Amino acid sequence: MEQTDVLEYLYDTKVTPPPMRRGQASRRELIRAARESGRTHVAVTAPAGYGKSTLVAEWADSEERRVAWVSLDSLDDDPAALLALIAAAFERISPSSSEAIGRMRWQEGSALSRSAPLLASVLARADAPFLLVIDDLHVLSSPACHDVLDVVLDGVPAGSQCVVTSRHEQPYAARRRVDGRLHEITTAQLGLDVAAAAVIFRREQVDASDEELAELVARTEGWASGLVLAALVARYEGDVLAITGEDRFVHDYLYRELLEKVPVEVQDFLVRTSVLTRMSGPLCDALLGRSDSQAMLRTLEERSAFLIPLDRRRTGWFRYHELFREFLLAELRRRDPALVAPLHLRAADWFGASGDPARAIEHALAAGDRGRSARLLTQAALPGYQSGRFSTVSRWMDLVGDEVIETIPPLAVLAAWTAVLNGDVAGAERWADLLGRLDPGEDPDGVDLPFVGGRALLAVAMLRDGPDTGMSDAMTALQTVPVWSSWRDLALCLFGEMCLLEGRTEEADRAFAEASEIATRRRNFVRLALVESERAGIAIEDGRWDDAASRVVVALRAVEEGHIEDYAIASLAWAVGARVALHQGDEAKARERLAQAMRTRALSTYVLPFIAVRVRLHIAKALLASGDRDGSAQSVEEISGIEVHRPRLGRLGDQVRSLRERLDMASVAGSRLTPLTPAELRLLPYLQTHLTLAEIGQRLYLSRNTVSSETASIYRKLQVTTRGAAVDRAMALGLLGA
Repeated sequence: MEQTDVLEYLYDTKVTPPPMRRGQASRRELIRAARESGRTHVAVTAPAGYGKSTLVAEWADSEERRVAWVSLDSLDDDPAALLALIAAAFERISPSSSEAIGRMRWQEGSALSRSAPLLASVLARADAPFLLVIDDLHVLSSPACHDVLDVVLDGVPAGSQCVVTSRHEQPYAARRRVDGRLHEITTAQLGLDVAAAAVIFRREQVDASDEELAELVARTEGWASGLVLAALVARYEGDVLAITGEDRFVHDYLYRELLEKVPVEVQDFLVRTSVLTRMSGPLCDALLGRSDSQAMLRTLEERSAFLIPLDRRRTGWFRYHELFREFLLAELRRRDPALVAPLHLRAADWFGASGDPARAIEHALAAGDRGRSARLLTQAALPGYQSGRFSTVSRWMDLVGDEVIETIPPLAVLAAWTAVLNGDVAGAERWADLLGRLDPGEDPDGVDLPFVGGRALLAVAMLRDGPDTGMSDAMTALQTVPVWSSWRDLALCLFGEMCLLEGRTEEADRAFAEASEIATRRRNFVRLALVESERAGIAIEDGRWDDAASRVVVALRAVEEGHIEDYAIASLAWAVGARVALHQGDEAKARERLAQAMRTRALSTYVLPFIAVRVRLHIAKALLASGDRDGSAQSVEEISGIEVHRPRLGRLGDQVRSLRERLDMASVAGSRLTPLTPAELRLLPYLQTHLTLAEIGQRLYLSRNTVSSETASIYRKLQVTTRGAAVDRAMALGLLGA
């Protein structure tokens, strides 16, 4: 199987409704009641083994409306990954929403403020009623995932429904229960009756009287998996009532009874493949050193209720019933604990060779091999960030651990960039200190980013020692980063930035032009947006407004095509674009761009000081030109906070001081768009959710009083008095949503 096929099939199984299995007990009455309730949200909540996934699979199979299906696993416990998966599932039934899929790549800091409300609006504007199924919500442990999903679910319109299955109480259920939008299916309704038990026993070809089935239903309390187990045990034991009532709570005993009835070869196959959450014949072959796994899987599917095909097209991918897998894993650890790690490592090798580094890393981590995890992470970190999976990459970094990362210099460079891009100021400073102490050693031939060059690039970007040292580091980067490297345009860009700080404007523009050519050819939209924004700024300072306007067009097109509207770099393009629009007399466009710039400026911190300062400088000049002296002064005050940490900014510092003098002489005009502070922008997206102020404080590590005062300030600046009105006003201003 080709590498791309593996990834495509695995992804396809997550957004395709699974097939209905023969002999399933129908839940049509529960489905009918939920469908006819008219409620937009259906929560199916029960412990494992109650048939939640079976119910929603039957619902999807019988549904006349269009069905978007999402099966979750641990790799989706990341806001960007979760939103991308839901968007991809919805795009299958609504091709007109395809534009939204690319936008789900935004980084986590913007998932709640931008991606989630955008996806909610896509659902709300659907051109026909639909059913959205989200299966296995309990695998998501990240509060950030639940927050974005809360916002998305609010977009489900009347006539459509979203059904969510989980083992645990769903965080958003309480608010929807109160406002009458929730229909619930719980353990009490999911318990099977005698008729359903009869279907199960017929499927397993076991004869049982109604009286025996009634007794069995009472003993198992209608627990679906318990009834299946009872039927399988009865097939071997010949006694329908072989289990006792207390066996309902010790399902591992029953599983063991079943496991011991099959040949040793089958036992070994079942137990050893339990390390896999999803499996195929080739994967099992690699894991077990055999060549007939696909045939074994097909046989097990036909004979067992606990091996489940993952899609209707029968691509050969399966999973175990989760309870069965939990038992098999426990059995593996009991029988041969030393085999667990090697099996995970074989799985890691297979997924790595198949082009799926994410699952490879997960298996390497499960094996406890942090060294191998680190080496895999060196390959996966940058693509992970480029796809917006900031939370996942950060989690991998945490699990690998600093002490391991320190032993792999290229990964240490990526860890530093991780901290910079995440706005983790303390982490960025710590990694920068470490990189300064590491022995670079010898880079292998053909490496894309040599350690010395990568370390120099980071030093330039963070500018901890001022422009003079920054220029020296920039020259080192230019000399050590190969011309064919994917980092070459960044090296040229940062050299140009240092030239600007030294007042060498023409040389800076030439470096930016060369970087722009490379970035255009390689479709590196982040760097293209940065260099063209800087070239536009140079043109403005020279009074070449037509040239500036053409540069802004290129920069904003890069922002749009790269779906980087919420990256720190985009704030520079918006800010420069606002100044150009004001000069052209287009106040409406200027206000729109200025709102975008003010919203995204919070992503620019002092760890990227020349970007952070230049963004706020352009915003301040645009606000002053539009008559808002107060807003301009606030933006300059934010620069003062950056200068505390980075006081040496060369000619950029001179420009800031010049603007301060202009503000001192400017008359106070009516404030038109007083910007929210970065702290207020961080809090604003949570006003969309069901969270109380105290719960928002827990998310943001703030006291309730601080959240209350910041919320009041948001209301005052947006000129509203309620939470809903604040969200609506923020949407209108472009501070939230699309």
